[in-house]
Amino acid sequence: MNIDIKKFAALQKLSKESFFQQKKIIKKMMAGQVVICPECKQALRLFTPEEAGLSGVRCSKGCTDIQLDFA
Repeated sequence: MNIDIKKFAALQKLSKESFFQQKKIIKKMMAGQVVICPECKQALRLFTPEEAGLSGVRCSKGCTDIQLDFA
């Protein structure tokens, strides 16, 4: 099995960019700012473990869905 290094590097770059974008969204929300979903343009909401089975940040349509672990 051969691994295409260029494809793997591109995937790694996309993953890294996605991680930092998600981190930026979470930081803004934790600072009390309203963050809008880039897909549906609705406000994102933070769900805690007490509110929902899956905690995280998401819009009502589910286009943005960042799952979080609360300690």
